[in-house]
Amino acid sequence: MYKEPETAVTPPLEQQFIQLSKLADEIGRTLKSSGANLPGATEGIAQLAGSLTRLSRQVAQGDEERKNLLALADIGQVINSSLETDEVLKIVMDTIVRLTGAERGFLMLRGTDGELEIRVARNWEQESVEKSEFAVSSTIINKVASEGVAMLTTNAQEDPRFGGQESIVAYNLRSIMCVPLKVRDEITGVIYTDNRVRTGLFTEKERDLLTAFANQAAVAIENARLFESVRRTLAEVTDLKNLMDNVFASIASGVITSDIDDKITLANQAAAGILGKTIDDMVGHSIDEILPPIGPAIASHITQVRQQREAVIGLELNPTLPKRGLVDLRFNLSPLKDATEITQGVAIVLDDLTDQKRLEAQRKLFEKMVSPAVIDQLNPDALQLGGTRREITALFADIRGFTTYSEKLKPEELVSILNQYLAASADSVLMQEGTIDKFMGDAVMAWFNAPIPQADHTLRAVKAALGIRDGIKALHQRLPKDAHLSFGVGIHFGDAVLGLVGTERRLDYTAIGDSVNTAKRIQENSGPGQILISDAAYKHVKKEIEVNELDPIQAKGKSQPIKVYEILGLK
Repeated sequence: MYKEPETAVTPPLEQQFIQLSKLADEIGRTLKSSGANLPGATEGIAQLAGSLTRLSRQVAQGDEERKNLLALADIGQVINSSLETDEVLKIVMDTIVRLTGAERGFLMLRGTDGELEIRVARNWEQESVEKSEFAVSSTIINKVASEGVAMLTTNAQEDPRFGGQESIVAYNLRSIMCVPLKVRDEITGVIYTDNRVRTGLFTEKERDLLTAFANQAAVAIENARLFESVRRTLAEVTDLKNLMDNVFASIASGVITSDIDDKITLANQAAAGILGKTIDDMVGHSIDEILPPIGPAIASHITQVRQQREAVIGLELNPTLPKRGLVDLRFNLSPLKDATEITQGVAIVLDDLTDQKRLEAQRKLFEKMVSPAVIDQLNPDALQLGGTRREITALFADIRGFTTYSEKLKPEELVSILNQYLAASADSVLMQEGTIDKFMGDAVMAWFNAPIPQADHTLRAVKAALGIRDGIKALHQRLPKDAHLSFGVGIHFGDAVLGLVGTERRLDYTAIGDSVNTAKRIQENSGPGQILISDAAYKHVKKEIEVNELDPIQAKGKSQPIKVYEILGLK
């Protein structure tokens, strides 16, 4: 049967030389033992054997150098294949320990404080060295780090350069090799390898190999460190941007930034909502294009901000926007400056005052209907029907002859005259911090000592009545003679219940009680321009006012006459 011949395996070149050298030695010994007389043959064969031995050594050395170069190339490929510094350094140190035959290898880098820190520590088993095993020669490391020159010792215990060094003696260090890591002539760290058992382990060849690696590793490590720094910075910037975006989005005020050409570069959601736009509609467009009703109005102010580099604060405009109608807006304009303090654009902060202005207008109207003191006392979240008993001084004032006068005028003219008389009386009451309950046709109802306590509330009511009388006199100077009307005023002191009456849909803050009714009845019995005060009220102010005592009046609905006085003035 045919059998395929076995394929011969060619031994390595180094082994071939060794085999030839052995063969030559064998031939020489054979010739010599046979006694053959071949002049010069024996010597030639001996020389051939020696040459083959030398060649085998050179081949072995060359093969080792080739392996080292390949390993160095592999290391270069590894360290440049990734920017994950720690993982790359572990691979590199494992390779170095394997190539040099070291027991341990340490890679140290300078920290932010300039001190060397061990970043990677690996042993011959490709395991990380425990911190308890970080026993190295600080003398050699510091010398290499300071001078930038590689150091090698085959037996540190006997090396005269390190005689008596504590770390070398204490840690029983023997073969040591240490090379610097340099980047642009700056020493950034060192690579340190050692063996605590064997002496003579490292030679200049391993030192040169480690130095060649260090030259590559230093640059790669620096690049990785820069990458990590950039990545951290980028992460911080990203976090800061996200924070600013969240803050920007949560700002209730509208914010718009524009460049030097008035192109909008940034706008938040609040600005878009206020202007009835979307952010995409705004960014990249000019202010005049996006804000046609507003752009021309603020154009001169934007120019002022850019040229004078000063902010414009509190600019209020009330434009009519396409989707919102008439609005009230307030603008604050500030220059946007770069690091060199050069203005690169304008920041616009706008606030929508539309609802606020509407509420302010409603409050002002409410204040004309209800005393500001009452408004301040009202808590919308705690409104309840009912009231509290309080001593008050009630005041009623009524226009005399108004019904007859009203028959002569058109309604519009009548309302105008009425409002002037009512305003004169209301202003006098409010001047004394009284509470106007209501206007009842041509009459005014007010009281004092509530909701704010007033120790002199009766005197305040008297002063308010005198103020009404003086206000009417001043009004007569402005009105035609046929429009000259007068007031009759009644004042009374007593208890009343003050609070909210009505329903949840319609409430009145008012005073209810016989004292209020009595004040009204007194007013009904006063003459034109006359101020009447009850005896109960007079007792509280008799030292401060001048009066005429009148006959008691028989008021409607009262079983007993009411004693009253006519107020002439203050003492």
